[in-house]
Amino acid sequence: MSFYSIELCAGGGGQALGLEGAGFHHTAVVEYEPQFCTTLRLNRPQWNVIQQDIRNFQPGNFGDVDLIAGGVPCPPFSIAGKQLGSADERDMFPTALNIIAKIKPRAVMLENVQGLAGAKFKDYRDDLLKRFSKLGYDAEWRVLQASDFGVPQLRPRFILVAMKPDDMMHFAWPRGSGNAPTVGETLVDLMGMNGWLGTEEWVEKANKIAPTLVGGSKKHGGPDLGPTRAKRQWRELGVDGMGLADEAPDVTFPEDKLPRLTVRMVARIQGFPDEWQFSGKKTASYRQVGNAFPPPVARAVGRRIVAAFKRKRVSEFDDPVESQMRLLEETKTKKKWQSSKAPKR
Repeated sequence: MSFYSIELCAGGGGQALGLEGAGFHHTAVVEYEPQFCTTLRLNRPQWNVIQQDIRNFQPGNFGDVDLIAGGVPCPPFSIAGKQLGSADERDMFPTALNIIAKIKPRAVMLENVQGLAGAKFKDYRDDLLKRFSKLGYDAEWRVLQASDFGVPQLRPRFILVAMKPDDMMHFAWPRGSGNAPTVGETLVDLMGMNGWLGTEEWVEKANKIAPTLVGGSKKHGGPDLGPTRAKRQWRELGVDGMGLADEAPDVTFPEDKLPRLTVRMVARIQGFPDEWQFSGKKTASYRQVGNAFPPPVARAVGRRIVAAFKRKRVSEFDDPVESQMRLLEETKTKKKWQSSKAPKR
């Protein structure tokens, strides 16, 4: 049995990739920014990538659609902004609802920042639920923590799932295992790939999960690891958060100096498989990574939606995407790498 989906505001592909892993075939992947569309086509040439603002998206002949999913813009609800909600011209929930009303999918999955779960937006959330009800859906929302699904990052996200009543009665939210590797365990092979003499000590210091990655907007934010507070947290993990590096530190890099992360490193922290490529220079690539929905979380929720469709139960603990499974399984191998290949002092 195959299930088909349309992805709105696809960005760098995090949610679409996760839902693909859950068993969905994307009949349309809609994204406004050209650089992001290049990334999507580069990694999945079989996807029907449509470069378009969703406000201009006209539902075509896509056949039966089981799921409409998307990560609508978060600035209207982010604590990093003015939190204008419905008064913000970037609020795309109404647009998404109009598309849903026309296509009438079997289920909907929309994600956003944790700020949307705050008391300030209670009326907004209540209105969303009422509008879904008028369209014939039962809707629920929940904040899920990425680290519960194998992602080595503290990244809470607001998830809204809406389904037809007969399906919704079989839906259960994923709980995750709560097991996430540390930053050091996650990046040891990448950090030491060029023979940096400080790798082993760095891994011991980077012994926690990462703070939330912040990708910035097109107008604001460069290739650094977020605001001042986040940079302090990165520094405690032995990372210089003032920018990104082109390559991992090599043998000439001082042992006592804080290294910077590469785009590939932050992508792995976000839950992307290493083979996923990002189009553009550092700033454009990091925006795609930092603003993405972690694929393992999308996959976990997607699996529960599929389970509801099939009227089947899934395991209590949802495994992350294949790349993250490999990451966890290879932890012992990486520790062996530390002792056998990392240069000794």
